[in-house]
Amino acid sequence: MIVTATDIKRRYGAGEAAVEALRGVSVAFPKGEFTAIMGPSGSGKSTLMHILAGLDRPTEGSVLVDGTEIVGLDDNALTQLRRDKLGFIFQSFNLLPVLTAEENILLPLSIAGRDPDREWIRRLIETVGLGDRLTHRPAELSGGQQQRVAVARALASRPSVVFADEPTGNLDTKTSADILTLLRRSVDEFGQTIVMVTHDPESASVADRLLVLRDGLLAEDSAGVAAPVVAPAGQA
Repeated sequence: MIVTATDIKRRYGAGEAAVEALRGVSVAFPKGEFTAIMGPSGSGKSTLMHILAGLDRPTEGSVLVDGTEIVGLDDNALTQLRRDKLGFIFQSFNLLPVLTAEENILLPLSIAGRDPDREWIRRLIETVGLGDRLTHRPAELSGGQQQRVAVARALASRPSVVFADEPTGNLDTKTSADILTLLRRSVDEFGQTIVMVTHDPESASVADRLLVLRDGLLAEDSAGVAAPVVAPAGQA
């Protein structure tokens, strides 16, 4: 398993004002699988992803990422782990406006002080269809093109796992389908592991597996996803 979470609990606040965002979630993610996480607003889905990715710390529980226990790591060690082993795709793209598309794609490698594998980067750029946009800055790209840059950036370092938080939330239907096809291809062709939070059943239907959270608990864990029906949801 590339990521394993055991009895994850997350409490915000104290006393009567305390909120139990997660109430004991255990789940494991095998390598080369595309998992979608859904659930109503407040179900804990985004909290769970942030804890799995080392962006938040659980109140209780254990998280192993590629064999490393990340709960208890100091900030420097967590930063290094995220840099070396994880990729991120966000709803808001999170590209640096002063960098070109190519510079944004190579940014994780630049920060890590690693030389890019030029053949791998060439293949990524070809896969995401950005060959004629590499010198453009984000403001010169459409939303879909910016998200393609974000996908390529997330895959550039060949991370152990990519976490995607509502990656199609700001995109139109056709562009959303294109981005989901790219993510699906990264699993099928590159053996990538993806964990995606989404509120959209159609987005979830491209995944190999569906997790549904309700009230801070894992309510459903099913393989062979076929567009599920879930109560209206927003960010957890």
